[in-house]
Amino acid sequence: MAESNFVDYLKIYARSGKGGRGSTHFRREKYIPKGGPDGGDGGDGGSVILRGNRNHWTLLHLKFERHILAGHGESGSGRLSKGKDGEDKIIELPLGTVVFDGETGEFITDIQSDKQEITLLKGGRGGKGNNFFKSATNQAPHYAQPGEPYEERRIILQLKLLADVGLVGFPNAGKSTLLSTVSAARPKIADYPFTTLEPSLGIVDVRGSHSFVMADIPGIIEGAAEGKGLGLRFLRHIERNSLLLFLIPADAYDIKKEYEILLGELTKYNPELIDKQRILAISKSDILDNELESALTKDLPADLPHIFISSITQRGMEELKDLLWCELNRIVFYDNESIVYRPMDMSVADIEEDFDFLEEDDDDGD
Repeated sequence: MAESNFVDYLKIYARSGKGGRGSTHFRREKYIPKGGPDGGDGGDGGSVILRGNRNHWTLLHLKFERHILAGHGESGSGRLSKGKDGEDKIIELPLGTVVFDGETGEFITDIQSDKQEITLLKGGRGGKGNNFFKSATNQAPHYAQPGEPYEERRIILQLKLLADVGLVGFPNAGKSTLLSTVSAARPKIADYPFTTLEPSLGIVDVRGSHSFVMADIPGIIEGAAEGKGLGLRFLRHIERNSLLLFLIPADAYDIKKEYEILLGELTKYNPELIDKQRILAISKSDILDNELESALTKDLPADLPHIFISSITQRGMEELKDLLWCELNRIVFYDNESIVYRPMDMSVADIEEDFDFLEEDDDDGD
């Protein structure tokens, strides 16, 4: 995973800018012995802003920028000169990114739309210069305000892919082969488990007039919700899918039991996933004859739509796409705004690296 271009999990240290201090300057000019206070205000510190960007689909561009630092405001000066405001720092995020507090696991925000902006950390306000405090009874104030301090926060960024259909299955169930058959995606395909180490997206064409997005989620094993295998790392991507396509090979020992195990792992991870529309596809069905197919059908869950397919012989491919398209139009598409995010469990979070803290110099050099 270290060399992968697909990055869906990052920890970042963010810090806004502190406000510049106000000036205590007095006007000093020839023939004007009592010019009075003319100290300007300090500049405001820069803010840290999260912005949705549909042109990004992973967090790779942030992988080597782990410290996001906004600019500090400059101090005011004489002749009522206001200090320069600190530069804002904008963090461009792909759609579907969820932001959590890096220390408590508390949910912060969810980036759902292009150009959506959320102020993560507000920059400190600049201090007022001594000119602000002059009055009829205080004509020569020798004091000014310091700028407000900066804010800092450690955050965790989790990307959850936005797709219409999510492929769910055990390793070597044929998910990657199916995705490469029904779309132009070219995921890695091999005859050993855990070939897919990162989610893949493909656009599926339906009869030349419609299309939808399908996501290949890396294989789930029993115990994935507790952190076994690769499942815990990628289960989050399934939360964004409108429909789940369970893929189980025809040569499985017990198709119904495997389906129940997969469904159980999803609901352990997030009980709300039980409400998603589901379809069961029996892959590698080219090894079945009519008699075996009829026998298998009797043991399948009665209330679950199912279809027999084969990516090798192309059996059932068009029927599968038609079924998925009909189901997608029949159900109400998943409403992202209705998602209720639970705090992240920091004890089982898939954390690869600890935060490296930045030592901040308290001397602002004014």
